[in-house]
Amino acid sequence: MKIWFDMDGTIADLYGVENWLPMLRNSDPTPYAIAAPLLHMATLARMLNRAQAAGHEIGIISWLSKTSTPDYDEAVTAAKLAWLAQHLPSVKWDAVLIVAYGTNKKTATGGGVLFDDEDRNRTEWGEDAYTPDRIFKVLSSLRAYRHRPENVKEMLRWKSGLS
Repeated sequence: MKIWFDMDGTIADLYGVENWLPMLRNSDPTPYAIAAPLLHMATLARMLNRAQAAGHEIGIISWLSKTSTPDYDEAVTAAKLAWLAQHLPSVKWDAVLIVAYGTNKKTATGGGVLFDDEDRNRTEWGEDAYTPDRIFKVLSSLRAYRHRPENVKEMLRWKSGLS
């Protein structure tokens, strides 16, 4: 099973950076680089590494800035990759997709499980999309199915309190 994470507002507190929006509108990628983590990163890293060891693939699917130029896209991508390297250095991502703003994330990834703070993305994704506050609960649930990853989707559908 593929497990995908949005970054901004899901694992990185972009919206908590002072003046983040004016900075992005001025093509300054600094907010992406200095955003504080929204989760306990050591716990998340441990859970992601266990999920991979159990046969799950893990990835990042994150949008570029709404205001965009090729140079700025490159700077934003570099900032996001640096953020991941700084805050989750032990995680070896199976895929990191930094895509144009507004891209349908399910189409871009082929599906799986998504954690995303944005309602639109979860709606487009469907029933296997969760809010960031469910990350640890869902990842903990996956551990029980580590030898049978084909059963994880079924488990996620019926397990109470996950959707």
